[in-house]
Amino acid sequence: MKARIASISLVAVLAASTAFAGGMEEPMMEEEVMAPVVVEEESGSLGDLVVPLLLVAIVAAVAAN
Repeated sequence: MKARIASISLVAVLAASTAFAGGMEEPMMEEEVMAPVVVEEESGSLGDLVVPLLLVAIVAAVAAN
């Protein structure tokens, strides 16, 4: 019976010591480094039409053959 109480006491002591292993200090936060903002310049209205015009030209060339 004494061995059982001793083993329970040992487990309680080990559990209590690991519960406070981290301490009560505030966590240190690293300073955030903000990435530079990249602003893309808009291309002209012709840039938006290049791909559809190429597709129309390819379809017209295939239909002509």
